[in-house]
Amino acid sequence: MRTVTLGVSSTLDTQKQLGAAFRGECAGEFLSFATVELLWKVLTAKRWEILQAMTGEGEMTIREIARRIGRDVKAVHGDVQALLLAGVLDRADTGRVVFPYDAVRVDFTLHKAA
Repeated sequence: MRTVTLGVSSTLDTQKQLGAAFRGECAGEFLSFATVELLWKVLTAKRWEILQAMTGEGEMTIREIARRIGRDVKAVHGDVQALLLAGVLDRADTGRVVFPYDAVRVDFTLHKAA
């Protein structure tokens, strides 16, 4: 089962993860965002619906995604393009889109305001 961790990571933390990967250490799969605000900007409620419909489902057409979540194809197309641009979704050789994970974990820490 492939699980991806979505989180907020500084440049230093990302470099550490990359270094561990180059040393052959398995640390899991991550999609990191620079800030919590950016994470929520990319992963809106409507886009979460898309990820939920696609998790563990393999390649899908945009029309199929729209049907599964009960939304307009044009609106889903815009959200899918944003998720592709952010690197959250991938485009398969067939032209369909894929979210190649069976589970999603979200990880970040909220600190007291300074």
